[in-house]
Amino acid sequence: MQEFFEFGIGTRVLYKLGLASELGPVIDELGSQRIFIVADKGVVAAGLLAPVVEGLRNSAEVVGIFDSVPANSSVAKVMEGAEAAIAAQADLIIAIGGGSPLDTAKGIRIVLTNGGHLLDYQGYNVIPAPLTPMIAIPTTSGTGSEVTPFAVILDDDQDLKLSFASRYLVPDVAILDPLLTRSLPPGLTAATGMDALSHAIETFVSTENSPFSDGLALTAIDMIANNLRDAVQSGNDIDARGQMLIAACMAGMACANSYFGVIHALSHALGGKFHVHHGTANSIFMPVGMRFNSAVVPHRYVRIARAMGVNVGGRSDSEVIADGISAVATLAVDCGIPTRLRDVGVPEEALPELAEIALVDGAIFHNPRIATEAELLEMLKETW
Repeated sequence: MQEFFEFGIGTRVLYKLGLASELGPVIDELGSQRIFIVADKGVVAAGLLAPVVEGLRNSAEVVGIFDSVPANSSVAKVMEGAEAAIAAQADLIIAIGGGSPLDTAKGIRIVLTNGGHLLDYQGYNVIPAPLTPMIAIPTTSGTGSEVTPFAVILDDDQDLKLSFASRYLVPDVAILDPLLTRSLPPGLTAATGMDALSHAIETFVSTENSPFSDGLALTAIDMIANNLRDAVQSGNDIDARGQMLIAACMAGMACANSYFGVIHALSHALGGKFHVHHGTANSIFMPVGMRFNSAVVPHRYVRIARAMGVNVGGRSDSEVIADGISAVATLAVDCGIPTRLRDVGVPEEALPELAEIALVDGAIFHNPRIATEAELLEMLKETW
């Protein structure tokens, strides 16, 4: 039993088919008049932006659309968007897309509200006051950024992913509309789904876990194990899409309160240096990270294995844990995700630098087992 824990959910979450084109009542409750939309070209090309904009016509004025967000958002791109939002005198940010547009929108609202440069607010609890309201509409089932107090932004000058964390970063409203995820290609469906799984697994073993985050994480693991394959294989399976969207949001709620670990530390290092998709990176590192941590919290990995569908009865913990890790690895293979660093273009000579970067990443400080640079390098070698 923990002596102390804290848990909070600051976002109002709404779920409904077609809800993204019916935002009028939500806008009215926020009392906003000048809307600035953040998206990416993929969202526009898929036809996801138009119905949202059309549904806003009678609610408020759309004063700007910033749709040039890259796959890995950057400090420079956030500043470009912030300048546009300031010029438009926006009083509400609506973000539509995956983790990059959502995190970009979070960065934009920091600068829109407080002025200055984004890097002035890098770190934990640096933002001084509540921010311009934000509605987050995820089109992937992965990051959970629609309910988290985090934004991860690439600093191109340093080839590093920078973390911004503050309770003020939590979006005011999250809109979960499974119809928006139907056009997501199989590869991105798989990568974002494995990203959500990594959030749930790392949250459950984090040093900051709590009974509340545990419940969300285990339920998310079960939902992902039972729905990701269907979502990847049949994009129009609206039930699987909906279950994945809910699971990703639940995992986001859990990690917003209990944080990450060694898997994300390695993934952040990899993403910063080689721009590998965050979900793919997490998927590659999950089995090795799980093996590393299972030595200190085996009972938790038994519960993870059970949530993954492993038969637990009458078997040793070590057998159950091994099967649980195997179930995660098999899920990645079944969904067509690369399983080796060499498969995503990482040269072997880069591994020592990645270990060095991961060692000081903020995520690693909540890992249940302290990792040395040598141990991180060994994990990288094992995945290469």
